[in-house]
Amino acid sequence: MTIDTTALVLTYNEDANIRRTLDSLTWVPKIIILDSFSTDATAEIARSFSNVEFRQRAFDTHANQWNAGLDLIQTEWVLTLDADYELSTELRDEIARLEPVADVVGYSAEFVYRIFGHSLRASSYPPRVVLFRKSQARYVDDGHTQILQIDGQIAQLSGKIYHDDRKSLSHWIQAQDRYATIEARHLLVTPLDQLKFQDRLRRKIFFAAPAMFLYLLFGRGLILDGWPGWFYVAQRTIAELLLSMKLLIEREKLKN
Repeated sequence: MTIDTTALVLTYNEDANIRRTLDSLTWVPKIIILDSFSTDATAEIARSFSNVEFRQRAFDTHANQWNAGLDLIQTEWVLTLDADYELSTELRDEIARLEPVADVVGYSAEFVYRIFGHSLRASSYPPRVVLFRKSQARYVDDGHTQILQIDGQIAQLSGKIYHDDRKSLSHWIQAQDRYATIEARHLLVTPLDQLKFQDRLRRKIFFAAPAMFLYLLFGRGLILDGWPGWFYVAQRTIAELLLSMKLLIEREKLKN
């Protein structure tokens, strides 16, 4: 590698995914896994990789967890990945050849979304800055997730990351229930003029779900991807419906 890099992965009960992620990172000299006290086989799988340093921290917020992980990094550059990401061969080779100029502080990558190994032609998943100079970036909470605040020029990587979460459907539903509650509270207390268009649409209650369904199925062409396309469209539509219901509940709580 031409840049001194450590990979950082956050985990919690990721035994369905973590081996594939780590298999795509065997070329990285060191991987730090910051785990939120998993109760499945995540720790056992992670520790079986010789380049993994396994740490644990009680989860409070996504931003705090990521920043705690950044504080463990000793190299100039950090590659941050979720536990259901896999780097493509093209992206691994591209990172290995990088020779960043001084004013480039980070690199973003696009995703290929997969449903149980089946690649989709499109998704609603945006590009993300995954490789950056640790000293010039920090995470902040944003609703149920986090955003990276980074100071400097961002370049685009051409290689892709595969997003392929193979945890059970029941696990996904439970996670969406938690996320929707946090997101609903965030949307309701944020002034409308500070929200992005899609979040203003969500605030209108029940408009977002049919819009997402039509956009993904026909606008992005997922109707042509067979059952994996339908599965993904159903997931995103259910997530939007759940958020709409949570918005109604949280709005009533604010009135009382």
